[in-house]
Amino acid sequence: MSTTKKIAIGLGIASGALLAAWLLTGSRKNKTKAFLAKKAEDLKRALRPKKEESTDEDAIYI
Repeated sequence: MSTTKKIAIGLGIASGALLAAWLLTGSRKNKTKAFLAKKAEDLKRALRPKKEESTDEDAIYI
C-alpha cells in the first residue's frame, strides 16, 4: 500500500473520530443519541421479516 493511501485512510479515520467527539459533547449529545436511536429502530423494523397473512384461498382441501 502506498504512502498516499495510508495518509488518506488515516485522515479519514481521524476526521470521523473528531466528528463523533464533536457530536457527543455538549448540548448535541442528547440530539445525537435520539437521532441514532431512531435510525437504529427504523433499521431493525426494515430488516425484520414481514409476516404473511394466510387466507383461506391458500388452503388446499382434499
